[in-house]
Amino acid sequence: MATSCPSGQHPHHDVYTAQCPCRALLDLLANKWSALAIGALEEGPQRFGELQRRLQGVSPKVLTQTLRRLEDVGILDRTVYPAVPLHVEYALTDLGRSAAVPLNHLRSWVEDNLDHAFRAESVAG
Repeated sequence: MATSCPSGQHPHHDVYTAQCPCRALLDLLANKWSALAIGALEEGPQRFGELQRRLQGVSPKVLTQTLRRLEDVGILDRTVYPAVPLHVEYALTDLGRSAAVPLNHLRSWVEDNLDHAFRAESVAG
């Protein structure tokens, strides 16, 4: 359900409603591999193999799917360099760099509060 923003200059959406198109983008960004890939790409353009090594535990299939989804929504660019063998690099777009900011804060919060969260879980259990 679209509503007007307080300024009335552009519509915004209510992510809490089932029909909100924001949910698909939120789902993509909240995905573990998406968030980690965006974080890794903050360091600069990288090839597929570099990303896979950096993101320990991700399968080639899942990484490929994740990178394609991020490219489809404009979060990253895929550049093919005509060389033998073919050279492909992934890099954040301006939109991707803007998404990296809150994701970086979230990763920092997790690192800072991990011990507290698991301590609370053991007390509750």
